[in-house]
Amino acid sequence: MNLKFIKTDLSLSVRSWLRSKGTVFWTILFPVLLILIFGAIFSGQGDIEYKLAVQNFDDTDLSTQFIEMLEESTFFNITTVDNDAEMAKYMQENDFIIGIQIPSDFGETIQEYFGDNTVSINITYYTDPTEQTTGPIAQSIISGMLNEYNNIITNSRNVVGMNHESILGEEFDFIDYFVPGMIGFTIMNSMVYGSIERNTKYRKDGILRKLLTMPVTRYDWIFSKMLFMMFLSFISTFVILIVGILVWGIGIQMNIFFFIIIIGTSFMFSGLGMLIGRFVKDQETADVAGGAITFPMMFLAGTFFPLDQMPDILQTIAQFLPLYYVNEALRNAVIYGDIDKTLFFMGFVIAFAIIFFSLGVIFTKWKED
Repeated sequence: MNLKFIKTDLSLSVRSWLRSKGTVFWTILFPVLLILIFGAIFSGQGDIEYKLAVQNFDDTDLSTQFIEMLEESTFFNITTVDNDAEMAKYMQENDFIIGIQIPSDFGETIQEYFGDNTVSINITYYTDPTEQTTGPIAQSIISGMLNEYNNIITNSRNVVGMNHESILGEEFDFIDYFVPGMIGFTIMNSMVYGSIERNTKYRKDGILRKLLTMPVTRYDWIFSKMLFMMFLSFISTFVILIVGILVWGIGIQMNIFFFIIIIGTSFMFSGLGMLIGRFVKDQETADVAGGAITFPMMFLAGTFFPLDQMPDILQTIAQFLPLYYVNEALRNAVIYGDIDKTLFFMGFVIAFAIIFFSLGVIFTKWKED
């Protein structure tokens, strides 16, 4: 082992790294961002309070007693739903993941039980099946409370049980919820890093300066590259969908909004990549800067973690992130089939696309300042 060579090479590598102030900055910032983000997400997990919608068709002390048990547990922040509201629709419109519905004969059936111990009654537990964190945890807590409630009123006999209902029109699995987020994340990475690599490499090799001598405008060249990047976006999107359908049997509703969102997402993140490549000119530094921007966005924008599990400050931050609107637009377009919400989130995607791509075009230059 040539220790002298190893020592010399290591020293040169460290000095080379230190000479690039941008690389040092982004290398240090990246792990700092990660620990701050994940620390904020997962700290205080024991203090989580779940939003629970409760619709009570039974006007007796027995149903009131059960609701009071839920309130006193400190696990739930209860919202009362009017009896004339459609539970599933109400939960979707008001962003509730979990809810319970107490039937009108709840108290009457329990009273009948003392004369006929074969009778039973079920409350209905509503949940969003695409959300795999809150739903199962809350279900376990409510089941435990039902056991305690049965123990109190019937000495451990199970007179009260629980049915399960989805708030969606069809049965969906978590993979159906996850796939739109994966599509948005994949396009973001491809577009940002593709634009960074193209702009920094072309600038370093002098290709951008040579384009000045050619009979082609800067806008034509950028638009041509953008069409190629958009082509790659659709390739990766359909690969994800095909594998998801063949392997996992996912159910996706293809529509015109889906294609508009993909196109808008491609333009948006290509523009972001051009901006990063413009202001962080060294390719290695630009790659680190791209990671420092896109990687935290992936976790804060609801790609993997439901926003309601995050602190309020992070939920607020998420609403300023472009990827959040991509994820929500795709989910509402291809899973929930909610046209109003699709148009709402898609509008933000298009607005971000216009802003980022326009700025990327404006700031991209073929010659050095």
